[in-house]
Amino acid sequence: MILLLLLYNCFLFLSLLPSARSSALTTAIAANERLCFYVDADKAGEKIGFYFAVQSGGSFDIDFDVKDPNEKVILDGKSERQGDYVLTANTVGEYSFCFENDMSTLTVKLVDFDIMVESEPRREAPAKPGQVADHTSALEESTFRLNSLLLNIKRTQKYFHTRENRGFSLVRSTQNRLFWYMVLESLGIVGMAVLQVYILQTFFTKTGRRYKV
Repeated sequence: MILLLLLYNCFLFLSLLPSARSSALTTAIAANERLCFYVDADKAGEKIGFYFAVQSGGSFDIDFDVKDPNEKVILDGKSERQGDYVLTANTVGEYSFCFENDMSTLTVKLVDFDIMVESEPRREAPAKPGQVADHTSALEESTFRLNSLLLNIKRTQKYFHTRENRGFSLVRSTQNRLFWYMVLESLGIVGMAVLQVYILQTFFTKTGRRYKV
């Protein structure tokens, strides 16, 4: 009996969670390239979560825009390093999320992004202050609080993941610069040594006037 009660509670917990369709991707955007991704909103009023962060490349910035099914721009940004937005799909259809690396001529940008379409049931407000709706239970309240905490943890993980990738990219860029600086410095030292030897050799072997005694 206890086992059946636990299974029922687990099933009820899973059924209370909001249904969501998401796609977390990491993509490389070449210089002067425009790359778009698409999601479908099945009904009006759905929430679309859009998160992105530039992990490496240049100044860690990118241009982006979001368009509704009528090709109307509902969100855009220039030279943004990262963003976390929640949009309401007022129109049923296909929404486009585009990134454009137009400010770079050679640098490839690595962008980590997440697009989530969420259909979360809204609870009705109590009729009077302090009155709890009949269908609202303690388990439902705990479920929504747990869902909110999990979303906060997910955002925190994304933040530290972005910082780690940017730090690694900065270290790698600094390492490459130091390597080429050492190569140029070594070539300069070798070239200076060869030039000094050539000058000394020319100075002592130069033919001068000869006098017969």
